[in-house]
Amino acid sequence: MIIQSPQSATVPRLAQSFGLSLEAENKSKRTREGYLETLGLFARWLQSERLTERAGELTRAHIEGFLADLFARGRTASTVATRYKGLRQFFNWAVADGELDRSPMDGMRPPIIPEQPVPVITEDEMRRLLKACTGTNFEDRRDLAIVLLLADTGARRSECGNLTIDDVDLENRTVTVLGKGRRVRAVRFGAKTARAIDRYLRIRDAHALAATNALWLGSRSSTFSDQGIRQMLERRGAEANIERLHAHRFRHTFAHAHLASGGHEGDLMQLAGWKSRQMLNRYGQSVAAERARANYESPMDRL
Repeated sequence: MIIQSPQSATVPRLAQSFGLSLEAENKSKRTREGYLETLGLFARWLQSERLTERAGELTRAHIEGFLADLFARGRTASTVATRYKGLRQFFNWAVADGELDRSPMDGMRPPIIPEQPVPVITEDEMRRLLKACTGTNFEDRRDLAIVLLLADTGARRSECGNLTIDDVDLENRTVTVLGKGRRVRAVRFGAKTARAIDRYLRIRDAHALAATNALWLGSRSSTFSDQGIRQMLERRGAEANIERLHAHRFRHTFAHAHLASGGHEGDLMQLAGWKSRQMLNRYGQSVAAERARANYESPMDRL
């Protein structure tokens, strides 16, 4: 049963310990930040509802109330499922660390995420985007290199944002990325991407932070993180009149193109850094839908 001691630690206090444990387990910075953000939201919700913050006094009803509030505020099922996962990891850790006898989330199921068509970037949209990034200044060369690299490799935004100079091999046209679970993999890119990266590297040599090992640099004296990539894609997408342009659309498009051209599923799993077929099946739905539309024959036209 859940420990009911009035001396049990609060969620904010345990969140600090949970963060240290995640760091000791070598979890990625993004994973740690995501889990701790969830706990921060949960703690603030408990405060706003004047509910207990002591972990040992929390019940399933508290968790369900928090998740229901997220839905009421218009959060998507995917976002709520992410918050659910963060809380589950936290309470499982609390049990393993001796703070709780059992998790208040025992027996709970994650929110159902409705199946949605995978949005791919059309050829016309890609041409407009590349045109928006065409230019000779520092930002144009950097942004074009990032866009082409995302399109050519299907890399995640964080994987692209964390690249270093040493990760890029222009001669063999490969880039080494650090994926989920701290797994390292090498992916290929084409001649146009190699040329764009080379042009960026030449103008990068004159940057104030040229000596740093981070591949992407800001226009001022700063590096260019994955959040910088997110903001850049939003801005370039607006310039190209593309709605909701984000890095994952490049990943969707990469997988779609690979499968549509007859590429091997096993190769795609390696290139994309997937351990299970779950994501492969999801990304393959857009290809199956496209194939079904192309092969459609009206039953009425045959009458």
